[in-house]
Formats: sequence, C-alpha cells, structure tokens
Amino acid sequence: MAWTWRFEKSDGTEVEPVVTPEEFTTQGDAESWIGEHWRDLLGGGADQVTLSEDGAKIYGPMPLNAEG
Repeated sequence: MAWTWRFEKSDGTEVEPVVTPEEFTTQGDAESWIGEHWRDLLGGGADQVTLSEDGAKIYGPMPLNAEG
C-alpha cells in the first residue's frame, strides 16, 4: 500500500510542493509528515491537500490554514 498527498490551490488546481514528499507505507506516517510540513507547504503555495491510498481518495481536500 502506498499513501500519497496531492497538493492543491484553493480552487483544486494541483501545485508542486515546496517540500518533496515520499510515498508512505501507513496512513499514520503520511499524517505525521503533513503535520511536520504544513507550514512550509502553505507558505510555498499549497492551500489544501488530499490523501490517497493506492490512487483511491481517502479524504480531502483538507485546508492547510486554520481558517479553511
């Protein structure tokens, strides 16, 4: 199983993240990573993220800012 993040602007347009993610083997690892890097990602132009497992959407879009 591979857990991956999709990085988007608020309109759903995909953007390249400023911090390069990896493919994660667990949902917990993916969520820990986003918890560590969300500020950099937000500052780099990503407004929201979506988590997928093996290409299937699990949840999202989830805003990276507190007001979202």
